[in-house]
Amino acid sequence: MGKSNAHTIDRERARFSGFLAKSGKRVSQGREVIFNQVMRSHGHFTAEELVKACAQKKLDVSRPTVFRVLHDLLEAGIIRETAFGDKHRHFEHVYDEKPHHHAQCVRCHGFIEFPDRKEDEVYHPFLEKQGFKILGHEMHFYGICKACGNKES
Repeated sequence: MGKSNAHTIDRERARFSGFLAKSGKRVSQGREVIFNQVMRSHGHFTAEELVKACAQKKLDVSRPTVFRVLHDLLEAGIIRETAFGDKHRHFEHVYDEKPHHHAQCVRCHGFIEFPDRKEDEVYHPFLEKQGFKILGHEMHFYGICKACGNKES
């Protein structure tokens, strides 16, 4: 972990601690363990993947704790939820992400991330004019990736 990455994680930890204090919650050992695991995760992850990673590392946290802390991290703005049409919710950190969108292969379920092209500049003014308070937006494409398409040929 580089200096800038460690500094960023320290900043996110302080942000999370501040959120918990304002919410009347304490920084428990379970919250700290889950926060650290999430910060070590890269790309998209599910709650179940986090539960399995904690179990494999013999970290003393329960499944309900994982789900509660993920909810806290969402509310604190540390992670965001992404919807891929699956049964499971997917998450990713916010701190190291540039605005982007997702494309998912319906066969292998692989993801392609692509940069945001300022679509919000078109839609945000329209929605705000309607009195709609925007909290965020996502754009997802579904299709067949090149590798899966080649398997058909």
